[in-house]
Amino acid sequence: MRPSVVAVAAVLATAGLIGPSASQDVPASAKDSNKDSNTAVVVLGVQQAESILGKEVRSKADENMGRLIDVVVDRTGRPRAAVIDFGGFLGVGSRKIAIDWNALSFESDERQRDVVIVDLTREQVKAAPEYKGKRAVIVVSSATPWPAN
Repeated sequence: MRPSVVAVAAVLATAGLIGPSASQDVPASAKDSNKDSNTAVVVLGVQQAESILGKEVRSKADENMGRLIDVVVDRTGRPRAAVIDFGGFLGVGSRKIAIDWNALSFESDERQRDVVIVDLTREQVKAAPEYKGKRAVIVVSSATPWPAN
């Protein structure tokens, strides 16, 4: 869901990044919400960040691997795995598979659509155990080791 123009204007006005004329439609409560707080406001444009949930996942061989439906993070908040909805047709017969975060890259395809590229083959993902929430996560990884901390 994208924020409304009013919500974005409220954030910008509160941060003092735009003048009153640009924020005339912003409710006063939104303008004053950070008045006495130490809250920092960061505005990310569409070129800087966007949601990856629902993005198409493809192999390096351009095979359709499914859609990214969840991100698994460790206790420090670092992403460790991406959960993809793999296989099936229209959600029937599909399985959720956890893929090592480091096996992913984020690129644009030939049609300028943002896609997630996974460094695994369709056969590797097909052989992986299914991801089931509330249980230990078995993560499928490429041969690339985790980076040192």
